[in-house]
Amino acid sequence: MGKLIALEGLDGAGKRTLVDRVVTQLRDRGVTVAVDAFPRYGQSVHADLGSEALRGRHGDLADSVHAMALMWALDRRDAAARLRELLESHDLVLLDRYVASNAAYGAARMHEGGDGEFVGWVTDLEFGRFGATPPELQLLLDVPVALAAERARSRGASDATRELDAYERDSDLQTRTGAVYRELASARWVSPWWVLAADLDPAALALDLAEWM
Repeated sequence: MGKLIALEGLDGAGKRTLVDRVVTQLRDRGVTVAVDAFPRYGQSVHADLGSEALRGRHGDLADSVHAMALMWALDRRDAAARLRELLESHDLVLLDRYVASNAAYGAARMHEGGDGEFVGWVTDLEFGRFGATPPELQLLLDVPVALAAERARSRGASDATRELDAYERDSDLQTRTGAVYRELASARWVSPWWVLAADLDPAALALDLAEWM
């Protein structure tokens, strides 16, 4: 059975780039790695509804923190069987976002901390009622909000399919979300966490992960 690792961070933190580089390094070392990302836009009706709501569709859906969190949670619930298959056939499954994103962004929208009621609700919903597989390790790419925002804007300008959504445009929300992420990491929420700097060396991280496994 493989190990499940989730990479977390703000919108524009550089998670996708880091995943690509680390996976290449790990595969060069002979590690079998599967990669997936949440939300699963274009694959999940729940993810697509959430994305559309953040761009002004579906009435007041985006106004409800719990309704939006439920959309993201249902996306993961639908992917649960596929995730278990990947874990059975690979040494490592690396996810770009997982349950902690739901906890951090929702808590930040509610102006709560990492030990607040909302995080508890997400924990019970996703790992309890929906039976999501807990990660064995979570990585927080802790990038300054201004840098993440600039990367997100550049990405949106160069790719029309990645236009900034309501969360990405809200710098105060991003700041609060970063704070909640750090609280979750400090509290070792669900699993151990490694906090990664923006300028980390992907090769060094791949080596650390290979040794951790």
